[in-house]
Amino acid sequence: MATLPPNVKDLLADLIARYRSQVDYLAIRLEAAEGADILFRGNKIETLSEGIAIGGHVRACHKGGWGFASFNQLATLKERIEEAIAAAQLVGDEETLLAEVPPIQDTCILPLSGTDPRQVPLADKKALCQHYGEILRSISPQIATISVRYGDSAQRVILATSEGTLLEQSWVDMEMRFAATARNGETVQTGRETTGSRKAYEDLIGLDEQVRSAAQRAVDSLALPPVKGSTYTVVIDPILSGLFVHEAFGHLSEADMAYENPDLLETMSIGRRFGSPELQIFDGAAPAGHRGSYVYDDEGTPATTTQLIKDGILVGRLHSRETAGKLGEAVTGNARCLNYHYPPIVRMTNTWIERGNTPVKDLLNDIEEGVYARNWLGGMTNGEMFTFAAGEAWMIRKGEIAEPVRDVTLSGNAFKTLADIEAIGDDFFWDESGGCGKGGQSGLPVGCGGPSLRIRNVVVGGEAMD
Repeated sequence: MATLPPNVKDLLADLIARYRSQVDYLAIRLEAAEGADILFRGNKIETLSEGIAIGGHVRACHKGGWGFASFNQLATLKERIEEAIAAAQLVGDEETLLAEVPPIQDTCILPLSGTDPRQVPLADKKALCQHYGEILRSISPQIATISVRYGDSAQRVILATSEGTLLEQSWVDMEMRFAATARNGETVQTGRETTGSRKAYEDLIGLDEQVRSAAQRAVDSLALPPVKGSTYTVVIDPILSGLFVHEAFGHLSEADMAYENPDLLETMSIGRRFGSPELQIFDGAAPAGHRGSYVYDDEGTPATTTQLIKDGILVGRLHSRETAGKLGEAVTGNARCLNYHYPPIVRMTNTWIERGNTPVKDLLNDIEEGVYARNWLGGMTNGEMFTFAAGEAWMIRKGEIAEPVRDVTLSGNAFKTLADIEAIGDDFFWDESGGCGKGGQSGLPVGCGGPSLRIRNVVVGGEAMD
């Protein structure tokens, strides 16, 4: 088990006291982590590893300039502090603006409700991956390739700052990803499923039906006609709604994106209307039990729930202490780092659209020709533009679900799409499978949620056809 010295908090306090007068702000973050990583692809194990990492980083701010140094030998901490301070003093030439946060002294251990994955032998985890791989392969001879990815990570983090914060947090995170690709001549289709948990290893067991459905979708899609590219009214399920609010809108709500981009800051101006009065969007780590949940962020700011859109109007954005200070807004507790190799940056936590009042079956009403899409295969965003690939889709004809179709991609402008939401379903689902990437820090656990949505004027299947 990865451990830090028993007197490490005293060491940090002594070093902070020695160097705090040289800069406006000084923070030391220590981390002890351990985890397992398994990749089963084709018919063999390609990755099978367990690892332990102990390290940390130092952040110093002087006259608005930041210095950063990471390390994996505690004996070099004094030298890394001096490096970070020297860098901050070299680049700082303005004013340090950090929103005020009361100093915190606390210890928070996220409890598990079941088995800790560290207590499960690596051989058992390997056997679980092979079991799911055999299920993927068994569905059809048309399955060409399969992959099963397993990962778990346990982290213990200690944060000490020049403002008096001394904080310890620990948690365990688990994730599995399944993919099957089917081939028939030149036609290739893929089915995917992902799952994650911060509660128990048992959450990764007994997923046979979920795994089987990924492979079956890939095989079934081979015989489906591709969707005719056009602009449709689309109904999407809660999983796609969660993906949309995270990827297409959530990143635009991260305040470092805005204050570094005056055009985006103007577009994302507080008080601007983006949707109907029924539209409510939130982000927050305060709701317990989700993969993006925590008590304090990586700057020691208490977790919150931030309403981003209220009654269709932009009312908030996500902040670190620096972005809140520079924009004169309240801190939200959204400064996060993947591990000690990186500094905290503004990141989403759990992001969701609140459920609406329209019964799900009524979302199809009066749609002469449209598309119903559920689950996801992948996607990409570029600023306010997005493209997502649906895992499954059907045509809607005369208000009813009709024939299934494949190769369904949904494209558009995030702001226009929010305005084009016609109805919000009364259902809701949390997707705990997300791993978010930003600034080179990929795989940060997040949660996404939402209800089914009815959206007009969505470009489906590529370019719209006249």
